[in-house]
Amino acid sequence: MSMDKEYALVIAIVNHGYSADAMEAAKKVGATGGTILHGHGVSGKEAAKFLGITINEDKELLMIVARREIKQKIMMNISSEMGMNSPAKGIVFSLPVEDVYGLFSGNIDV
Repeated sequence: MSMDKEYALVIAIVNHGYSADAMEAAKKVGATGGTILHGHGVSGKEAAKFLGITINEDKELLMIVARREIKQKIMMNISSEMGMNSPAKGIVFSLPVEDVYGLFSGNIDV
């Protein structure tokens, strides 16, 4: 069923091994669950040299569909605990979600 509430997709990209910690940071402020995908980052040597950091190419993507009213809290807490100044070297961004199906079980809004 399509819902008229507004949702956003929060995406956190963190170094391999840190997605569960990022999910815990999101749960602290109201997220109920997410999906983890494994990925491999690509960049040129110029990017690593320019940023002055060692780039770990193995990444994990945490994707969370969240209500817009808690989106900012989720993003801020993940960034605070798993951001670029942590070993996770995480970045967080969001995308608008137009329709949501499958997040509801009976009459309980999950």
